[in-house]
Amino acid sequence: VTTSEVFTVFCSLVEICLMHPLDVVKTRFQIQRGKADPNNYKGLGDCFRTIFRTEGVYGFYKGILPPILAETPKRAVKFFTFEQYKKLLSFTLLSPGMALSVAGLGSGLTEALVVNPFEVVKVSLQANRDSFKVQPSTFAQARTIINTDGFGLRGLNKGLTSTLGRHGVFNMIYFGFYFNVKDAIPASQDPRLEFMRKFAIGLVSGTVSSCVNIPFDVAKSRIQGPQPVPGEIKYRSCFQTMALVYREEGYLALYKGLIPKIMRLGPGGAVMLLVYEYVSDWLQKNW
Repeated sequence: VTTSEVFTVFCSLVEICLMHPLDVVKTRFQIQRGKADPNNYKGLGDCFRTIFRTEGVYGFYKGILPPILAETPKRAVKFFTFEQYKKLLSFTLLSPGMALSVAGLGSGLTEALVVNPFEVVKVSLQANRDSFKVQPSTFAQARTIINTDGFGLRGLNKGLTSTLGRHGVFNMIYFGFYFNVKDAIPASQDPRLEFMRKFAIGLVSGTVSSCVNIPFDVAKSRIQGPQPVPGEIKYRSCFQTMALVYREEGYLALYKGLIPKIMRLGPGGAVMLLVYEYVSDWLQKNW
């Protein structure tokens, strides 16, 4: 693991601690099933107020340990495999721009295999509306999932196809858009303007990626979260879940949680790319 990847992981951990409340809110919106749901939130402000009133400040940090534990392998896998796929694809007939997108897709699919078990535990904790004090710990929740359903696609790896879709699509656009657009727009000699240029491209990259991949995110939350009727599995697979949500709740339901997702991954995605790029450039010049 390179120094740039270590620094990127550190920045990611800070981002998780600051932005996790938005992830909790996003998950709550994605698992609610329309206005008929008795726990339906009326809007973003209502969701924040309700969680604060009924679950306290710590309610916004439910499920924070799994992403913290997953962050080091996740970021290392994301950026390391992206570079490796990029090198492999340089030997193919793909154009440089297309190769960047395909390398992003490959890194996202590889990353998804690493993070999915952590996501299953995280979503199950975020969906729990009990007080933080009486909620099971991360490790107790993981043990319960394993003892009940095992490690397979009904247990600690349920929702894997949705996670593959979410991360594959996100990284394909995230890396492809950023590096292609960055190369197309002339660089500035002013360091501040150059920073703003890269930040703006990264912000748009993270935002567009979030908008395109969110149906996979909604399907993932429905599969990994609590089922409507305990003991009965309604949401089974990625595309079956998408079709069911569309049929029962309309196409807008596939975009639930989009605002908090963009609020987190728009600027967060820009910062991650900038950190990785600037540290990588510094290492190449000084090492």
